[in-house]
Amino acid sequence: MAAFPSDAQREVAHFPGLSRIGALLADPGRAAMLWSLMDGSARPAGELTMIAGLSPSAASGHLSKLAEGGLLTLEVRGRHRYYRIASSEIAAAIEALAHLAQASAPARAAPMAARTVPVEMRYARTCYDHMAGELAVRVFDHLVSRGWLVEKGGDVEATETGAAMLAQWGIDVRAQRARKRRFACTCLDWSERRAHLAGALGAALLDNWRQHRWVEAAERPRVLRITPVGRERFEALLSA
Repeated sequence: MAAFPSDAQREVAHFPGLSRIGALLADPGRAAMLWSLMDGSARPAGELTMIAGLSPSAASGHLSKLAEGGLLTLEVRGRHRYYRIASSEIAAAIEALAHLAQASAPARAAPMAARTVPVEMRYARTCYDHMAGELAVRVFDHLVSRGWLVEKGGDVEATETGAAMLAQWGIDVRAQRARKRRFACTCLDWSERRAHLAGALGAALLDNWRQHRWVEAAERPRVLRITPVGRERFEALLSA
């Protein structure tokens, strides 16, 4: 009589690692820790413990599981242990799952979800190392409509015209392509339910806007404030 395959055998045969990642994300405390790191920061274990509302011993166990599972990386600074999301791909996956959770919520829960998402976070926020929210979606749509970027199957490429435009902003497309990460891709925006720009190019754009004081960090974690200069610049960009 043939033995039934084990859970591990079924996972390897069909979806390697998927159930393992799902198990890591399923715990509310671990999910809270991951979500708090979506601004790209590194936070100490003590702070993550308070965010998750766990005891130090329980939080330590959860953090170890997230690090061993490859979702977090550990940085030791003296006596302190800091954790951050391991990669932009993991951050993009978490953002997409947040969108899925919102989209699949029962209709009766929709009003509560809308109230719990601040307007400023829906407008402009960080998604790991790139910008998300309404403004980010509008900018990405505009760059595509102008023929500066081309999107196909989630991958994004800069056209010759787009590369020249980005060079005027001080962004070297060739240098971004040479980085050891995906050059440019779409990231599903959980609040807008449409795509914004991620990857090395998305991160370079956010860095550029910060350097030129178009955007700055707000008091609320992950929220980006558009400066007066930024409002003028973004308006000019989107009307071009």
